[in-house]
Amino acid sequence: MPVAARRLPSWVWVTGLTAGAVAAVAVLTVKADQGPHPTASAVRPSASASPAPGAESSPKPKPSATPAKTGVPAASGTGRRIVYDLSSHRVWLVDADDTSRRTFTVWPGTVEPVPGTYTISVRKDATTGSDGVEIEHIIYFSVVSGVNIAFSNAVDGSSPPPAASGARTGGIRMPKADGSALWAFGDLGTKVRVVE
Repeated sequence: MPVAARRLPSWVWVTGLTAGAVAAVAVLTVKADQGPHPTASAVRPSASASPAPGAESSPKPKPSATPAKTGVPAASGTGRRIVYDLSSHRVWLVDADDTSRRTFTVWPGTVEPVPGTYTISVRKDATTGSDGVEIEHIIYFSVVSGVNIAFSNAVDGSSPPPAASGARTGGIRMPKADGSALWAFGDLGTKVRVVE
């Protein structure tokens, strides 16, 4: 005579499936963290940005050296990192093999970060900057005397307006295409090396 099979309560099935899904996500997260990270595009778009009609714009960032002399600064460390040179107002996106994938000039704020090594601590899609400009791709990496230091670009692609007298701003602005490339490259925890 056959014996009737016992059915497990539905909560046992749900609990088992949930635990399995959590374990699978944890394994995939660890594997993704160990895998390759995205690299920036090697194509360098034009840094031109047009302000809105009738609006004044800040001077365009000027390269401090010819293209042949814009290599990654020697004192910027090794490995995958973002390098920011205070004297030339230039950023490099450097892959793990120390290959520079992209470099571009930026418009610094009035408060500069102190030379050293930092990590990206916060990423924010969009907000309004302290100058009232809508900005996106905000990547925070330092604080100086209560002023947050972050890379960003204006949503409309314009250069930042001149800082008001005495204004303390820590936004390091860049053209829109460069902001998109930096956003794709700079994950949370990515190293930022600031040099003079």
